[in-house]
Amino acid sequence: MCSGRVDLKFILRAFLNGLDGVLIGACKLNECNYVTHGNYDALGNTYLFKKIMERIGLNPERLRIEFMSGADGNLLAEVTNDFVKQVKALGPLGKSEGLDEKSLKSKLEAVNKLVPYIKLVERERLRVPVKSKEAYHQFFNGDEANRLFDELIGDKLSISQILLLLRESPLSTGKISEMLGLNPSEVSKHMNSSSRHGFVRYDESQKCYALA
Repeated sequence: MCSGRVDLKFILRAFLNGLDGVLIGACKLNECNYVTHGNYDALGNTYLFKKIMERIGLNPERLRIEFMSGADGNLLAEVTNDFVKQVKALGPLGKSEGLDEKSLKSKLEAVNKLVPYIKLVERERLRVPVKSKEAYHQFFNGDEANRLFDELIGDKLSISQILLLLRESPLSTGKISEMLGLNPSEVSKHMNSSSRHGFVRYDESQKCYALA
């Protein structure tokens, strides 16, 4: 299968199923057999998902992409062994990041709900025009990509997490802030936005937010 078909959903599904790490094997860059150069799409998705992992509190080193040819059997074995050692050192998914099973699942589900939107944003605003490893590295590690991620994805990801929490019970701004590691001012901003869109309401009697 072409690495270009490794959808964000595939990576997410692996983590939702409890895997501690994901290794993507792709053809060498600039040696693609197809005009689409799908391995660059895989590289872009890897960079993007690493940013998502950082945002929800998971170690991005749990995800790796490596480029090799069909004749690189020894390299495949070396890379796989190295990645397994790395993941073992990181420990079980979530636990070494200080997340219990319930919090981990909630954060991953929040991402899952946004995947169609994230894919649209990636296609329209986060595509790198130059097909080179250096160009992708510079773009996704640059200030502009970080700004776009925060503006287009980061806030919506925080709101998605908040709405999942409110599905279980009403919560105060302070409690939401504590559970998600957000500043109270950020939570207030997200609640004001969600309230305007009719997603949440403020319960005066309990002094907390609830789903509308």
